[in-house]
Amino acid sequence: MAEPPPPLSGPARLSYALGHFLNDLCASMWFTYLLVYFHAVLGYSTTHAGTLLLVGQVADGVCTPLVGYESDRSAGCGRYGRRKTWHLVGTVCVLLSFPFIFNPCLGCTEATPQWVAFIYFIPFIVIFQFGWAATQISHLSLIPELVTTDHEKVELTALRYAFTVAANITVYGVAWLLLHFQLRHSGPTEQLGKPDIHIFRNLSLIVVAVGAVFSLLFHLGTKEQRHPQARLLEPEEHTPLLQKGHKIPPRPLLLWKHWLQEPAFYQVAMLYMATRLIVNLSQTYIAMYLTNSLMLPKKFIATIPLVMYISGFLSSFLMKPVNRWIGRNHSGAFVYGAMSFTDKVANGVAVMAIQNLHPCPTQLCCAGCVEFYHWVMVVVTGGVAVAAIMCLCCIMIWPIRVRFHDVSVLPLAGAGPGEAESTGERSRSSTVN
Repeated sequence: MAEPPPPLSGPARLSYALGHFLNDLCASMWFTYLLVYFHAVLGYSTTHAGTLLLVGQVADGVCTPLVGYESDRSAGCGRYGRRKTWHLVGTVCVLLSFPFIFNPCLGCTEATPQWVAFIYFIPFIVIFQFGWAATQISHLSLIPELVTTDHEKVELTALRYAFTVAANITVYGVAWLLLHFQLRHSGPTEQLGKPDIHIFRNLSLIVVAVGAVFSLLFHLGTKEQRHPQARLLEPEEHTPLLQKGHKIPPRPLLLWKHWLQEPAFYQVAMLYMATRLIVNLSQTYIAMYLTNSLMLPKKFIATIPLVMYISGFLSSFLMKPVNRWIGRNHSGAFVYGAMSFTDKVANGVAVMAIQNLHPCPTQLCCAGCVEFYHWVMVVVTGGVAVAAIMCLCCIMIWPIRVRFHDVSVLPLAGAGPGEAESTGERSRSSTVN
């Protein structure tokens, strides 16, 4: 048996944590400023701005499981390792596409129809979402290949989250600085508009520049271990199906079709989707709410999200005792992939529905939009919060129980039909909390 790899050194753990910093920077800017940029700055209609976000969310939801599947099958580029190869591909896609999203359409003029610019941005958004998914999946899948103990896995995950916090603070801090210096040099222009195009362009360039440096440090400092792939031994022609003198217990096996038969799967999907909608919709519409409903100066689109994020980060420390009290359950690769797909598509559909209800879709704001964003922040997110509470109550009343599905084995030598049938029935009726 091969010896387990030695524990990662401090610099190696740090270099790994840097690998998702570019993704975190881009995600923060994507959710917080995409609608603001396309609607309030470039002047696109609410429908076009919402559709672009929907396209990105659907592309991300579709690419995530596909990239995960392909990254497990691929062998990597030479000695570079399959995970780092996919991470490099994703990083290049993000770096090449993200700046174009927060720049005006090249070659477009004031007379260019909006649908032309709409088509122009779609390829860059799809490439960006593919690269984002490739970087995320490869970075997460490196954890079990770099370390073996649960303690080390928790440490790497904690470091990764710490840099996620740093990335969000960086985006909002840089945005505040850019808006602050613009006010000092160009006068008291309090509302967003076309003069702010260079603010978002410079912010996107700073994001990709800083993220590129951190990604380079990750690739230089992280050495992917080339462990042999752990797989089940396939039976050969002379392999005995039953070992003499031993009874092999039925092996629990949960395939994707089994998950779809579990009520617990839909319980968790609804709760996860509702909680993610609260976070994403609040982050997406907070800037429009601040500038159009509260009539605050545009510098607050950086300071208020910063305060919100820091508050959320501090409150996350309360989840440790809550998690210990309620418990943690329900794992599986298909479950995580399905939850991620549901979250991203639901967020895109919700934003599209809200955009279509906008009272003044072809202009920046009117008398009706003042109350519109107020109701979006209160009624929509509040209604989703009520739905999340109801889902949680359902889980508390009917606890999550997952049945074990087993591969049935036909009666073999030494086992009668009745014994095989009773074993299958026992396995199907067993549950796990």
